[in-house]
Amino acid sequence: MELNSVKETGRALDAPVDVLVVGAGPTGLALAVDLTRRGVGVLVAEKADALFPGSRGKGLQPRTMEVLDDLGAVDAVLAAGSPAPPAAVWEDGRRTGAYDMFDRTPPSGAEPYSEPWLVPQWRTQEILLARLRELGGDVAFGSELTALSQDADGVTAELAHRRAPSAGRPQRSATRSLVRARYAVAADGGRSTLRTALGIALLGESVDPAPMLVADVRVPDLDRDNWHMFAGGNAGRLALCPLPGTEDFQLVAQYAQGAPDTSPEGVRAAVAARTHLRADQVTEVRWASDFRPRAALAERFREGRVFLAGDAAHVHSPAGGQGLNTSVQDAYNLGWKLGQVLRHGAPEALLDTYEQERRPVAARMLDLSTRIHHGAARRGHETRQLGLGYRGGPLSEGAAGALVAGDRAPDGRLPGGRRVFDLLRGPHFTLLAVGGDTPAPRLPAAVRVHRIGTGGEPTGGSVGGEPGTAEVDGAYGKGLFLVRPDGHVGWAGPDPAGLADWLGKVMRC
Repeated sequence: MELNSVKETGRALDAPVDVLVVGAGPTGLALAVDLTRRGVGVLVAEKADALFPGSRGKGLQPRTMEVLDDLGAVDAVLAAGSPAPPAAVWEDGRRTGAYDMFDRTPPSGAEPYSEPWLVPQWRTQEILLARLRELGGDVAFGSELTALSQDADGVTAELAHRRAPSAGRPQRSATRSLVRARYAVAADGGRSTLRTALGIALLGESVDPAPMLVADVRVPDLDRDNWHMFAGGNAGRLALCPLPGTEDFQLVAQYAQGAPDTSPEGVRAAVAARTHLRADQVTEVRWASDFRPRAALAERFREGRVFLAGDAAHVHSPAGGQGLNTSVQDAYNLGWKLGQVLRHGAPEALLDTYEQERRPVAARMLDLSTRIHHGAARRGHETRQLGLGYRGGPLSEGAAGALVAGDRAPDGRLPGGRRVFDLLRGPHFTLLAVGGDTPAPRLPAAVRVHRIGTGGEPTGGSVGGEPGTAEVDGAYGKGLFLVRPDGHVGWAGPDPAGLADWLGKVMRC
């Protein structure tokens, strides 16, 4: 569909909002949660009548779990999921081997989430929507963006709203409304209508000429303790992964030639042709789709007052489990910056740092996903995304102790059962004064200050004192560490020289 410019029609505008988010996938929902908790007015417009029904992006990486921890959703995600089970290899109806899909890494004080956590994508979205509603927000389902214009002060969008048909009520023609917002975010997927309308090219190539089938199926006769891998003979490979909290398996099959048949009969036929299971042992096909693996990156992540996030900005092979995770982390980076500009007087230039920081990360993850797809890299430390950061970026200044500005701020256990993440959790900035006795400068109330270790209390901000531990000292070392709302060190130093200037980039001081 081609997106038109909004034309003057004399229609009254709906009540203005701060941010219009187009799309209620994991990216749009995570962004809406983050903005809503900051007091930013958000309208999430989703053209479908309900959340996406499939399990597609089922693996949450440790860094994304930390993001969900901060957003107040991690307990529900932990309850809904499980670690990845070992893979069982099948040939000619016999188990011939076993292996781990991911490198196993025990949790540590600095890294409390250490391995991928399996949760069907539809369930992750349900959890994020529930969190959004808990904060007072919601999604406008059945609302399709049909036109958009922007000017120096904001965007004007036309939305077509339809009511889903129900018993005794047929589909009604759409009503239309005009929405005025300060900014808009395209979170509407790899085929983004908004990105296309903006004329932003998605640059990349096919990762694999062979199309793939992905489906959610029920196979009661197959054990749920393994991720089942079938060689498939001439028909091709097929995998069945048990989905936690459900009776379903996610099916993934590659096709050397021809297009996958996504009908229930076609899915059952694929299982019968590639495994020892009969077609009738697939008792239900709950969802199915086909796709061709691709690696592509938008040439830019911003056009005026419109930003691209998630699959609208980058499309991954599913092999590395990086797409959904990189997308949620886009939202986490953009959310605090929009909040600072809209609510705390930060200069508009802060929003330019979104593309400057996130586009290189997306490019790196695209390369990793592609290498894993071709068997040139393992699902190991890099896929966990805990090593991603913004060293050398526009908001990274200084170094102290064990950390350089731009690094992820580590967790760590504190006496009394508290953790460093407990100090960081929330939409605020945090200054950690670790070890030593260097006083912190007087800071805006928006910065919470915590002394960890020995020495006098810092002044300004919201002050707390915490006894030190060897674990925290080892992860941080001595120094002052200004942690951004997205859990990365923005500024670091042995003394406060330069901290006030850095804060001037992100808030009105």
